[in-house]
Amino acid sequence: MLRFSIFVLLFLSAAGFAHSSAQETEKQALTPTPAAAAPQPVSEEVMAAEAAIVKSDWKAAESKLGPWLAAHPGDARALFDAGYVADAQNRLDDAVGLYRRAVEANSLSFEAHVELGLLLARQGKPSEARPELAAATQLDPGVAGPAAKAQAWRALAKIDRTDDPTAASEDLLEALKLSPESTDDTLLAASLADQAGQFEAAEAAYRRVLAKEPKSAPANAGLAHLLIARKQYPEAETMLRAALEQSPDDLALTAQLATVLAEQDKAEALPLFQKLHSAYPDNTNVTRMLAEVLADAGDAAGSDKLYTVLLAATPEDAELLVAHGQNLLHQLKYAEALAAFDKATRLDAANADGWSGLAFAASKTGDTSVTLHALTMRSKYLPEVPSTYFLWATAYDTLLDKAAAATYYHHFLESSAGKFPNQEWQARQRLLLLENKK
Repeated sequence: MLRFSIFVLLFLSAAGFAHSSAQETEKQALTPTPAAAAPQPVSEEVMAAEAAIVKSDWKAAESKLGPWLAAHPGDARALFDAGYVADAQNRLDDAVGLYRRAVEANSLSFEAHVELGLLLARQGKPSEARPELAAATQLDPGVAGPAAKAQAWRALAKIDRTDDPTAASEDLLEALKLSPESTDDTLLAASLADQAGQFEAAEAAYRRVLAKEPKSAPANAGLAHLLIARKQYPEAETMLRAALEQSPDDLALTAQLATVLAEQDKAEALPLFQKLHSAYPDNTNVTRMLAEVLADAGDAAGSDKLYTVLLAATPEDAELLVAHGQNLLHQLKYAEALAAFDKATRLDAANADGWSGLAFAASKTGDTSVTLHALTMRSKYLPEVPSTYFLWATAYDTLLDKAAAATYYHHFLESSAGKFPNQEWQARQRLLLLENKK
């Protein structure tokens, strides 16, 4: 069984596999729209600029706003309009600066706070966006109306979801007090419930979305994640195959299906992971998953090429070193394997797989003292199995400790139950010699 289910989540996040329609919805939700400032005397220049903004005539708007702001640098409404014009033309740094100046000129401007917060969120600056959005939620939106305030609450929820899911849920509830629930709201609620361990609520939310939108990739991916976490692999596989029939190029769903197939030891997993790796060759999580699948398929050399690349980037990763060492053992490169396991156990003394590998590699290189030390350390974390009993026995046999060797040969024969015929024959032959010479 594979141990990388958690990598799928990391992969989805790192690769940015949002469904196209969901991405578009998010983009629209964070796109600023003109909103009138609080009632105050408005110059003819600013009014003319706003008329041009309505027509998306950015040059005309700038021709009015530029001279006016040069003479009136503290006009909050003009600063907001200028920020909106810069934002619409994708001059984001200019827009941020103008929105900030608008907030400084009028700290009660809902529009300036919310648009600054939304823009900073789009730029991937949540710590800067949050205070602006939080301030907007406490202000009167004026003619912008409740929907604009709900937008601020929703954006705040998306920021809070990472560090404070409870606060994010409260933010979302505030938004729903101001406007009807949307599909994106249901998806966010499902994700938050999942984070909080409320799996039944999360599943119900995802299924509500799918009842209305069967092709919803985020809902399919979210529900599949829940099923995978519960190890309901056959159900997850059926659902994912149906979803991929609708969206065959969705790599997030492909990654989940590959994981489900791998967990069920199905050969189809390998070509799917190879497809993902071809599409995202620099994604370390995908590379790691493919390396593990190749190893499970018996391609130690192919797997190790990938682990070597990963270790070049993170040479102190004990788990990678253990996987590398296991591949080296399969290739009969015992000295190199011993070095890999030795480094892994020095980095992580609680890595039982590392101690197991070190014991086996040392037995193959004739390092009896290392074998016994590794077996001793392993026994702190895992129970003995037939293979470790055999290693104990052969190590003590090499050291001419007949009593200890015989004891462990007996333990091996008692536990092996005919599964290791060659070693069982060897153990019986050694016991005949050891016990006859007492």
